[in-house]
Amino acid sequence: MTEMKPGLLDRVIQQSALRRFRRWAETARSMDLRDLRRNRAAARRLKYFLDELLHVADDRLALPVLGNQSVPIPYDADWSWRPEIWCGPLPVQGISSVENKSMLGREVTLFHDCAQSELTLRQLRNTSADDLAAYGLRLDVFRFDGSYLSLVIDLPPQATVNLKRKHLIRCDLIVELERPLEIFARLNIQHGPNTEQIVRELPLNDRELAVEFDLAYTKLNEKRVEKVWIDLIFENPEMSQVILRDLYFSRRPRAEM
Repeated sequence: MTEMKPGLLDRVIQQSALRRFRRWAETARSMDLRDLRRNRAAARRLKYFLDELLHVADDRLALPVLGNQSVPIPYDADWSWRPEIWCGPLPVQGISSVENKSMLGREVTLFHDCAQSELTLRQLRNTSADDLAAYGLRLDVFRFDGSYLSLVIDLPPQATVNLKRKHLIRCDLIVELERPLEIFARLNIQHGPNTEQIVRELPLNDRELAVEFDLAYTKLNEKRVEKVWIDLIFENPEMSQVILRDLYFSRRPRAEM
């Protein structure tokens, strides 16, 4: 049953109780001991429920908001997006012994060539008040007998609309590493039968990272853009854990010279 919102009578009762406890607090030093003992018992009962309310409220209100698409994008960006896995709970929140080309959600796919997979991929709830994204993504790698490991994020069709060579595509990430690791980001743009690729190494000198891809250095056919995706490529990932607390994209036109 849905709880009804407090009405006028509820507010009157709350104000009356508040005045009563305020009066008891102000007169506690001169109050008769029998009355003081009775009021202390009542205050302790109330304190139990107040502490419980504050504990739950502080915990819930400190969490990032579900579905939040608020991202600190450049002022001149003409498109921005955060994938679903960082926004809200997925129907399946984790995979163990992840097979090649396994998907978590609709936009994230893990590629590898391990003969025996000792990889896990899991969505987890962000709990820091500093996090804008409600969820994060954790990749655990134990024994690794493959030659490559990459996490592919498919960008939505909106990313291809009016995409020009004058554009800069930016990827912002918040990354937590168990140990130092080389990570590369590769932008892929399919246009007709061809695919343009730009590779950048993530500057892992901070928790908050950003890489930009300048499309001016590509041979992009602007009239035939079909699909855009990003590969996050992990070098020598054995016995490591990577947590992507946030990941979002933005696009902006390059300043005219």
